Amino acid sequence: MISVIKSELESIADTHRTDPALVAVAVDFIRTYADRCHHGKEEDILFRRLAEKDVDPQLAKEMQELIDDHVYARGVTRRLVDANNRYAAGSEAALDEIESSLRTLIEFYPVHIAKEDKHFFKPCMAYFGDSEQTKMLVDFDEFDRALIHEKYQGLVEQLELSMK
Repeated sequence: MISVIKSELESIADTHRTDPALVAVAVDFIRTYADRCHHGKEEDILFRRLAEKDVDPQLAKEMQELIDDHVYARGVTRRLVDANNRYAAGSEAALDEIESSLRTLIEFYPVHIAKEDKHFFKPCMAYFGDSEQTKMLVDFDEFDRALIHEKYQGLVEQLELSMK
């Protein structure tokens, strides 16, 4: 998705236009996969269980930074949605905010992912025994299975409300 967004940014630079449908798909990916699925498993499962442990203060600090990163990315995504809605409604001025938000997200996510992969996940696993790690993997799988139902139940509920 980062590559798709980079391509769209190049297109915006060339044409001074964007495709609101493409931006909406990027937002859906970010909200569903990156945030709800990936960050959701971290926050709802891993971080909660890690918070029950007596962890090194540096690791606790890194966990809080990751949580803060998630909050930050959600805010950028909300601004992107708002700007995309304004752009789709005819506001050319919203294009600058779309471009800025997209650029922020493609700069943010690789750094965030590296922080998780290189500095956090491996050290935090030392606080969990084999059976705890196995249980988390099972819980991650259950989380993923429930997510698809959550997403589409919400979609149907939104459509039903819009039809009233």
